[in-house]
Amino acid sequence: MRGRMKEQVLFVCQNCGYESVKWLGKCPECQAWSTFSEETRIRKKDEAKKTGREKPVVRLVDRPEESFSRISTGIGELDRTLGGGIVAGSVIMIGGDPGIGKSTLMLQMLDTLKAKGEALYVSGEESWTQIHMRARRLGIRSEQISFSPETDVDALLSLLTRTGPSVVVIDSIQTLYNSAVDSIPGNVSQLRTCTGQIVAFAKEQQVPVFLVGHVTKEGNIAGPKVLEHMVDTVMYFEGDAQYDFRILRCTKNRFGPVNEIGIFRMGSEGLAEVANPSEVFLSGEDTDQSGDALVIIMEGNRPFIIKIQALVTKTQFGMPQRTATGIDHKRLNLLLAVLEKRFRKPFGFNDVFVKVSGGFRIDEPAADLGICMALISGLEDFVLPKGSAYIGEIGLGGEIRSVNRLDERVREAERLGLREIIIPRSGRKVPDSGKGAVRRAASIGDLLKNPGVKTKQPR
Repeated sequence: MRGRMKEQVLFVCQNCGYESVKWLGKCPECQAWSTFSEETRIRKKDEAKKTGREKPVVRLVDRPEESFSRISTGIGELDRTLGGGIVAGSVIMIGGDPGIGKSTLMLQMLDTLKAKGEALYVSGEESWTQIHMRARRLGIRSEQISFSPETDVDALLSLLTRTGPSVVVIDSIQTLYNSAVDSIPGNVSQLRTCTGQIVAFAKEQQVPVFLVGHVTKEGNIAGPKVLEHMVDTVMYFEGDAQYDFRILRCTKNRFGPVNEIGIFRMGSEGLAEVANPSEVFLSGEDTDQSGDALVIIMEGNRPFIIKIQALVTKTQFGMPQRTATGIDHKRLNLLLAVLEKRFRKPFGFNDVFVKVSGGFRIDEPAADLGICMALISGLEDFVLPKGSAYIGEIGLGGEIRSVNRLDERVREAERLGLREIIIPRSGRKVPDSGKGAVRRAASIGDLLKNPGVKTKQPR
């Protein structure tokens, strides 16, 4: 019998998409607990096999007839993150915490987009009234932006084919559904099916599509990991809601460099670009109190300077507190252990609080030396020399290890007029700028022996 329909019951992990014929308490793929839900699928058995036309085979050395060009978004930091602009036919997924500014960024991009033709904003989460109010607040003036509340993916693709927009924003992918899939919107099967249809449309019609995605409590885009493999570019919008700064970080890009970032500042009129973050972070940020140290970190392909603040006080409890904001808590414990064991610093009797100014998070080890100097400064209550910056990874023996792209970090510090830049002695040679600001050190002990480092803070 042709076209026979058969139901199949599967249990699907809502975290990674792993499928099982029976319910499991723990997912063997992602190790998550209690994430399986039941789904009913319909399989269609056809006796006749469909045959398709073979696609031609080409030589890799041959030059393709078509070459992709980029469309500027009109926002420099967003173009930087994308690798120079939007590529026609690309599918770009952007995730982030609720209220971080994803929808705001998409609306501002549509307003400044350097593309001809209508742009379509699709939202299944907010009404036209809500979108209109936000657009007025942001000062959106472009008459080339249309709105659709469509959530049925088949109806949406029909609309896109009929209207032919120059760029599409779907906010969010978790609100779309395919009526042929027997599950609710946001389910793993719905996400996989809808994303696959949108990717196929974008490639066929050469229309760039932005997909806004929700994130889980771990910070990953909600849905199976396969979603990130299906799209061309994956970006995360990061930041603390208590601070103004936002980082747009690229983690996958088939058309440009990975780990590039864009920096924005959230204001009453939307997101503003921060083209020179070091100057913004250092403005009015004099290092004039104990526990303050400047570090030079690499975010994407550019360096900038961040202040580390440490507060060390006598503990009032049996177990001293360890609080880290902006750095990994385990990294802080490791550095404290090195300072106690190798340099006899009595942190075991003190509460320690470390914070990265501006609400940023530092993950690279090049900030280790600055964190250690801030901790020692806070413990012994002295002020580090004004205009000093610290670059280096700390080993378990207290030695200062070299880090990558050292010359770029030093150039950034010299450009901003810092008086002294402490770098690892084992690092490669840094080009001499003639300013004499670079100083090398083999271990933290070398810095503590120098009386010029300690300047007692007046009480």
